[in-house]
Amino acid sequence: MFRKSPLLVLFFTISSLLQAQTYEVYDYDMNLKTRLVYKSIALLSESVKIGSNEEGLFLLSNDFKPAVNLEGDEIYQFLEPWILIKGPNGIGAFHEYGQKVLDLEYDEIETYFNFLLARKDNEYWLYKRGKGTTTYLGELESAEITNVGQIIAKRNNEYFLPLGENPDETFEYLEGNEGEYILVKTPTGFGLINMEGKIVLDPVISELEHNRGNFYYGFDQDQYLLIEGDPIRANIRYNSFHKITFENDLMLEYIHGKLRRVMEEDGILLDAVGMTEVNLMERDLYQIKFRDGKLGLLGKKGWIVQPTDSLEWINNGNEGYFAAKKNGAFGYVNKDGSWLITPSFQEAGPFSENFASIKSGLYSGLINSNGQMVLSPEWDEIKAFQNGWGVGKKDNKLFLINASGEIKNPEGYTKVCRTESGQFLVESNEKVGLLSSNGDIILNPEYDFLKHERSNWVLAIKDSKSGLIQEDGEVIIPFDYEEIIVDNQNRQILVKSNYEPVLVIEPEPEGKKKKRGQ
Repeated sequence: MFRKSPLLVLFFTISSLLQAQTYEVYDYDMNLKTRLVYKSIALLSESVKIGSNEEGLFLLSNDFKPAVNLEGDEIYQFLEPWILIKGPNGIGAFHEYGQKVLDLEYDEIETYFNFLLARKDNEYWLYKRGKGTTTYLGELESAEITNVGQIIAKRNNEYFLPLGENPDETFEYLEGNEGEYILVKTPTGFGLINMEGKIVLDPVISELEHNRGNFYYGFDQDQYLLIEGDPIRANIRYNSFHKITFENDLMLEYIHGKLRRVMEEDGILLDAVGMTEVNLMERDLYQIKFRDGKLGLLGKKGWIVQPTDSLEWINNGNEGYFAAKKNGAFGYVNKDGSWLITPSFQEAGPFSENFASIKSGLYSGLINSNGQMVLSPEWDEIKAFQNGWGVGKKDNKLFLINASGEIKNPEGYTKVCRTESGQFLVESNEKVGLLSSNGDIILNPEYDFLKHERSNWVLAIKDSKSGLIQEDGEVIIPFDYEEIIVDNQNRQILVKSNYEPVLVIEPEPEGKKKKRGQ
């Protein structure tokens, strides 16, 4: 009979404690279904589960059994449908269905829906999912995937498209952008290439640059061009022999040296005599000043605020109120440029739910749509109202403010964040709590981390232990676990704990002891 010594038993027990960790699996009724022995489990999507145990890293089946050995040490990145895995020798790639497509030996892998671009030092490879093939692209200065699925590669200061109509054709320059077309330059000029790699604008334009979307700004043979990309043949939407400037997303046309037109991507947005200055306030919003002193606010569909001679500055607004400036003070005007609230403030913010933050001196206050002061200017900052609540900052603390100007939480918090459900995550003394949409305390700020997992379930961490609680504070799963994962796809919950196996060695019965020499 083999007899374990106390030292061996102690070693075995300690080894088990260090290595064995389990996930208890419960259904939504908190019935224990099973136990899983893994170091870690990650749910990357509803169908992609990865687990790590003593034997390695595995893609798991729906019932959390090892299905595919991922051959690496850690998850590097998950960009559906590709799982990038890091190992001792580099990065590799698996499809979410379990197929290994690139060995774990690359320095970098870029992903697209149906192919991968891999780099090792200055060498590149292309994997195509449809054909299941990996092609060596050679030594390159650079290579990148554009947003339309073409690869722009550079070798010996020449550019080419490995996935283009003619992969061997080289160009002086290629550039991707947010649109669906690639800017190309050849010795004859600039042109455009579509997402299939075909030329749709012959490269004969002297100057060409991307504007917005599928629109481009160009110059050729003494005329300015506004060009729209097209899958078959790009279109010149506007051309002029008058100067058109394009700087910082602002296009203006000058006739005989005088500002005459505000341009949009494919033509004229405003044609007006007497303009002296145009400022782009934000995307598709223009502040326009005229020679007679009038100032107006222009949008994509026309005048937002009609030009008036009583304005020095104006900005976009809400609820019919537009912050404007006159004689160095700020107030609010309507769409006709008439004053709704007399200019008397140092700063004026946008209206939200009939309230706006203003500044007088160094501090902020709150006014209503009648111009009445709801909160006197003694705040460092007041954020916009949403769902009946604003957030004010004073003495480095944040307070909830209701429509009557009353402070809901006089003690204040160091952080207040609105959730998608309208509730508030708050922080005090580096602990997190939860408030209802009415500002009432649901969970006192005594947790390290809070996250909604279902309508009334909150995943929480307290004193470095995880638990699951309801919004009324009732504990569903006690704070005894290292990690909790809610698997909504299968309506189950995984909780991670240290599993401590106990090795019991029963003494042999006296009558069965062997005599020495037997």
